[in-house]
Amino acid sequence: MTKQIARRQKLTESQRFQYLIAGISDYAIYMLDPEGNVSSWNTGAQRFKGYLAPEILGKHFSRFYTPEDQATGLPARALSTALKDGKYEAEGWRMRQDGTRFWASVVIDPIYDEEGTLLGYAKITRDITDKRRAEQELRASEERFRLLVQGVTDYAIYMLSPTGEVSNWNVGAERIKGYREQEIVGTHFSQFYTPEEREINMPGHALATAEREGRYEAEGWRLRKDGTRFWAHVIIDAIRDDMGELIGFAKITRDLTEKKAAADALAEANAALFQAQKMESIGQLTGGIAHDFNNLLSVLASGLEVLALGRGQGADAKTFDSMRRAIDRGATLTQQLLAFARQQPLQPETRNVNRLISGFESVLRRAVNADIDFEVRLDPDVRSTVIDSARFESALLNLVVNARDAMPEGGYLRIETADVELAENEVRGLAPGAYVRVIVSDTGTGMSAETAARAFEPFYTTKEVGKGTGLGLSQVYGFIKQSGGEIVIGTAPGEGTTMRIFLPAPSSSHEEEQRNGSERVLIVEDEADLMDVAAALYISMGYEVLTASNGAEAMDLLASRDVDILFTDIIMPNGMNGIELAGFTREHYPKVKIILASGYPLPALALDKDCLKDYVFVSKPYRLADLARALRTAN
Repeated sequence: MTKQIARRQKLTESQRFQYLIAGISDYAIYMLDPEGNVSSWNTGAQRFKGYLAPEILGKHFSRFYTPEDQATGLPARALSTALKDGKYEAEGWRMRQDGTRFWASVVIDPIYDEEGTLLGYAKITRDITDKRRAEQELRASEERFRLLVQGVTDYAIYMLSPTGEVSNWNVGAERIKGYREQEIVGTHFSQFYTPEEREINMPGHALATAEREGRYEAEGWRLRKDGTRFWAHVIIDAIRDDMGELIGFAKITRDLTEKKAAADALAEANAALFQAQKMESIGQLTGGIAHDFNNLLSVLASGLEVLALGRGQGADAKTFDSMRRAIDRGATLTQQLLAFARQQPLQPETRNVNRLISGFESVLRRAVNADIDFEVRLDPDVRSTVIDSARFESALLNLVVNARDAMPEGGYLRIETADVELAENEVRGLAPGAYVRVIVSDTGTGMSAETAARAFEPFYTTKEVGKGTGLGLSQVYGFIKQSGGEIVIGTAPGEGTTMRIFLPAPSSSHEEEQRNGSERVLIVEDEADLMDVAAALYISMGYEVLTASNGAEAMDLLASRDVDILFTDIIMPNGMNGIELAGFTREHYPKVKIILASGYPLPALALDKDCLKDYVFVSKPYRLADLARALRTAN
């Protein structure tokens, strides 16, 4: 032990450094003479390059370079650069003794004595093959990820700086938001938000939430470059380095406008279906009760008449009068209920709503208060419609009275008429085509969404006790629906109410022909009662009617009379059915319009379904509105 300590003490500083270098195995550290020949060799050099010291000392260092680098003179340039710049540093492929290659980090420093004479070069080489492979794999992974992100077109995927500036941009972001990469990188992402959300600093709140909780997720309206809006699903994730420092945010945006529109439409359709089913159920119940109540009133009224014949003097007479008035009020009530249930008898006729409103205007004006500005705007070219005049006037008066009651302090009331062409699904429940629109609007108190949803229910009212029965609007609703139309409420609290009535209107050509009295309809029906009903409906619309009970009679009439429209039952006796008659008519009288009718639904008819597609079909029992609609589309 003492000898070892003594030996270490005798070592010079140069010897200690030499032993230190020789013992390093992770780096190849060796000397070159001024010509580039190896003059020293350490353990690390032997491990990396595979040469023993006796094998390599005195040999030129260029043998460590690949043949390609040797051919370009890279070893000589390396020494020249070290002399000129004081240092040479590079990475590249190097050769081992066995011919295999490794990726090396190389540093060459010139060595001078105290007088500045070049003694040679110190060369340090490190095998970084594994590091290079890891870096290449990382770059390849990053490139694959970049290509993946750039290839996504359905999502806007991009990065934000910690303060919210856009730092990169993918194809999906350009497609959804409309900005090119060079336009948007470096700008703040808040420009994608609506002015309303920027005003309340929603962008700042989003980043703060993501930084605090690691993630922010929301849906809302966002802006495109052209100023249009889209409904977006947004995710912002905070990105941190290995030390936990925030280095930015990853932001993913998806355009859900179509999905939201579909969901909204579905919700609206479900709500409308629920409302229609509810109103239908209430209508069926109301109609049944009204019919039964009418029967009870009939018994009471008849009984009173009998009793009055025997006892009609003094107090008894007063009692009878009171009872009659009560029965009359009950009868009026049942008529209102039947109106809502769409079971009231109508007397439809082709009328111009402008004439009806003008003729009834004086009554309407007397129904409103003096402090209400009442205006009537009638389109002079409005078409006619098939409607019960008295019931229409009653419905209009109901709406005007409701508008008056909604403006106790006065206001503005207006009635308008116009022709409209409705597109598919523009007004729920109505087929596309020509309609007459009647609008009754006011500037009154308006209604909440909840109140508007129940406005047509019988006995529902927001008026004080004794000031309303809750049957006015339900009666209007039932009448309009029974007439083949629709009534739509537009209202909001404090913004007044607008009632829009849509009534079917015949086409201009049909209306002109009807005015000229030139259209003749042939009704083919084997049931006498149904034939009479159909004839009455067509006569009410101004048509001349011919009737036949079977196909043979119909063919005789087609041959002997000018017929414009064939209206035939499908199922008929005596051989020829309605389809066969329609085919005969189409072949021999191509200008005749054809409408088919049946009590069976289309799927239940054991007939060629392809043939049925060529004609307009009406299901029994049909109403006036059904026939009017069929006439508009028949060919």
